[in-house]
Amino acid sequence: MASTRVGLAVLVPVGFLVVGLGGLTYNRYRRDINQARARVSTGSHIAQTRCGPIEYALFGDGPPVLIVHGSGGGFDQGLDFARELADRGFRAIAMSRFGYLRTPLPADASAAAQADAHAYLLDALQIQRAAVIGISAGVPSSLQLALRHATRCTAIVLLVPAAYVPRPAGQPATSSPGLVQVLFATVLRSDFLFWLATKVARPTLIRTILATPPEALAGVGTDEQARLLQVLHHLLPISQRQQGLMNDAAVVSSLPRYELERIAVPTLIISVADDLFGTFERARYTAQQIPGARFIGYTSGGHLWVGHQQDVLAEITAFLKERRSGMVNVVSEGQAEPRGRCSRGGAG
Repeated sequence: MASTRVGLAVLVPVGFLVVGLGGLTYNRYRRDINQARARVSTGSHIAQTRCGPIEYALFGDGPPVLIVHGSGGGFDQGLDFARELADRGFRAIAMSRFGYLRTPLPADASAAAQADAHAYLLDALQIQRAAVIGISAGVPSSLQLALRHATRCTAIVLLVPAAYVPRPAGQPATSSPGLVQVLFATVLRSDFLFWLATKVARPTLIRTILATPPEALAGVGTDEQARLLQVLHHLLPISQRQQGLMNDAAVVSSLPRYELERIAVPTLIISVADDLFGTFERARYTAQQIPGARFIGYTSGGHLWVGHQQDVLAEITAFLKERRSGMVNVVSEGQAEPRGRCSRGGAG
């Protein structure tokens, strides 16, 4: 009987502690997810285009630059990059690609269709020509834009590109690691599970989702550490990006070789050797195929080029300013609309 009383004396406080911690965790989650939902519900607009509604935001003044975000992004991810571009004299157009936030996923969500949507967004904003910055999984549609609507592009910048690279005969295409597939099936389908993972498994998410070796954070300044963590936290709400994430996975896993030698747009390509998504060889190959393209490679920093943000911005700024004379804000009267896959409004 005495041992029973002792057991109850221990278990009851432990039970209250577990319940209390659970309540505290849930309250912190509700606070953070509400802040994330509020962040993505303001600051953007909807353009009605021939590809249906496209969410976008504008930031800064100067020559226009279209920012084509990577996986897990949206207009908000573009704005995070746009603010630093705006400080350098550019007007950034940050859109949400197919399946992200308030841009619906159409029946044809291919890279070619997305490129047409980019062109139609420029039409809706009365922008004749713009520079294009494609990041990661935003690169396939950026390349297609340069191929399908070359006259709309003054220059293209490809950062850590998800792009085709030839493989030796018999070598299968790289498949997603098992852990990444597990994350897609669980954490990336739930706002709560993703939020929880950012608290208890942050190094795992940095390595798998952000494809950056956690050790890359050692020795870099607090500003770069904060930038990486902001990218991670700004994936919330993940539920509003799920369709885009799944579509990107399908597009990137079956990339064909584009006719890169036909691209006549000035091109800058940047990647990092220890990018865990393996974009370095893809970037170098793409640069070799596009006439006159320039390739910049860093040895470390992972998929988010940690430790090189200011260098990357300086390179992009110098590259775009050399071509500033070709960036025009207003559509010329009587300009023909581009022809493409999207021929009607709606989501698909």
